Amino acid sequence: MSEQTPYGIEEQDIRFDVVEFAENPEPRCPCILLLDCSGSMQTGNAIIELNNGLYSFQQQLKSDELASKRVEVTVIKFDSNVTVLNEFETAENFTPHELTASGMTSMGQAIEQAVSMLEQRKRLYKENGISYYRPWIFLLTDGEPNDDWSNAVDLIHEGEHNKQFAFFAVGVGNDVNMDILRQISVRQPLKLDGLKFTELFQWLSNSMSSVSRSSLDADIALETPSGWAKI
Repeated sequence: MSEQTPYGIEEQDIRFDVVEFAENPEPRCPCILLLDCSGSMQTGNAIIELNNGLYSFQQQLKSDELASKRVEVTVIKFDSNVTVLNEFETAENFTPHELTASGMTSMGQAIEQAVSMLEQRKRLYKENGISYYRPWIFLLTDGEPNDDWSNAVDLIHEGEHNKQFAFFAVGVGNDVNMDILRQISVRQPLKLDGLKFTELFQWLSNSMSSVSRSSLDADIALETPSGWAKI
């Protein structure tokens, strides 16, 4: 039986990462997807289009030889609970799970989980001599938090101020609370045009590919989010 480290990571997982880092010492570009899978995402086939978009994200990243080795994807879905579906897999190994919609919207807890996982991952990078780009946390939601999100605001604002990560928020549908997203996010949150998840994830994969090809401390001019966002 594996033992837990002080950071909650099992020793067998660390050994696996040591081997992975030895086989692939490329700099890493971590990207955490926080995906709202509450019951309201059943409306208008939103969950189906989200699955299609996630699949296109996987295919596009995997087709980019350099990004496939550098971009690491974590998928966290949140409904009444918070569930880690994929945990920091390079794009070449990333396979998305089929998402289903039910329950409430534990957004505050999901954001806390993402920030905690990033800190753990960065420790592993440093311990293994792996350089990394500024991580991304990308939130998609069609509603508003049903849990306490005050700590999430503090974590996001502190992390952005210290350049520990970049946080992006995208609202979906007519019932999303954009005012709350504006309080959580330092950057202006965007509103998805209809259910253009595939176009959104194509933009995201292009952005991650651009970041993965840059120098580690460079500021990247991202593509304008046209074609999927209401601007």
